[in-house]
Amino acid sequence: MSSEFYKHLFNKQQKREAVPSNDELAGWALKVICLIYPEQCTKKYSSVEEIFLEFEKLEKDLHDILDATKACNTCNNDLIAKKFFEQLPAIHDVLNTDIFAILNGDPAAMSEFEVIRTYPGFYAICFYRIAHALLKLEVPLLPRILTEYAHSKTGIDIHPGAEIGEYLHIDHGTGLVIGETCKIGKHVKFYQGITLGALSVDKSMAHTKRHPTVEDHVVIYSGATILGGETIIGHNSIIGGNVWLTKSIPPYSTVSHKAQINVVERTQHKD
Repeated sequence: MSSEFYKHLFNKQQKREAVPSNDELAGWALKVICLIYPEQCTKKYSSVEEIFLEFEKLEKDLHDILDATKACNTCNNDLIAKKFFEQLPAIHDVLNTDIFAILNGDPAAMSEFEVIRTYPGFYAICFYRIAHALLKLEVPLLPRILTEYAHSKTGIDIHPGAEIGEYLHIDHGTGLVIGETCKIGKHVKFYQGITLGALSVDKSMAHTKRHPTVEDHVVIYSGATILGGETIIGHNSIIGGNVWLTKSIPPYSTVSHKAQINVVERTQHKD
């Protein structure tokens, strides 16, 4: 390789600002999750005052992160950090509905502790709820880093721009993809390998609704693919496994995929 190539890389490094790693940024979110759900960590606080001081520290940490990433040079990072932590009780309330949905919707779930500590679906939802709140405050970059971190840990890919209602239940979840402009109602249950995506990918569509709407009380089973910004899954519907949908369905629909399976019984030969 030529020396010009090395010089080019060196110049790029000199211009680059010192930005925290993705693991460090995700570490802040994990601390927030551990504070509101102590089941996730081992640290124990001795007083209400100590918890209050920890919240203050995390608020300052968020301000510092926003300064360090320099994703928005015109933003009031003090105000953003303050507004985020003002919303945290509401985020906690919504996450509690997600715990309730998982606990009551999965026969294998024995306790809230088990859901909080072991369920990858809840882990991904926590990161999504935090990232979505930051995105609503017009914070760039950081929300996507947080959901991609959860994606790397769980295999569950939820864009922070998606709008998702209360009582979300992600069962297993590996391979689940929820696109940026999805609108998802309350009491929705997803299994693994589901794609809620766009019909086509073109940069000119960046500011249009490209992903489906899923109304309240819908169950979508594994392997289903639902595409298109005009596609609406009506409330109280059931989407079966491996279904491919690019058009809307009315409320109370059941959609199934018929696969032909032939079973041939072989004759056993006696020795």
